[in-house]
Amino acid sequence: MHVKVHAANIHDPKAGCEVFERVKEKFSDLKGFSADASYRGTSVKHVQKKMRLRIEISKKIKDRWSVLAKRWIVERTFAWINNFRRMAKDFEILTCSAENFIRISMIKIMLDKLC
Repeated sequence: MHVKVHAANIHDPKAGCEVFERVKEKFSDLKGFSADASYRGTSVKHVQKKMRLRIEISKKIKDRWSVLAKRWIVERTFAWINNFRRMAKDFEILTCSAENFIRISMIKIMLDKLC
């Protein structure tokens, strides 16, 4: 839906607000978002109060292994992207280059799924 690569010193909840805004611009009929526990706080307030949408935060993992709602979809997608040699390490100097290689990887993955 949207790709955003940012510097490591920017926390995900803060950068997530921009991602949520951009996704909502592209998909105006969107009803809500799903995120993991690291997006609590800033992102939840932003989505609920400013954007007036729902955000579902997955629960933290307990002492044992368990399936988290929708979390496996994200982790599976990251695994597919990491199968591309160029994406296995952070080789890019510019964040826009990294974002575009993620897009290229996803295009290839989606085309493979169609065939």
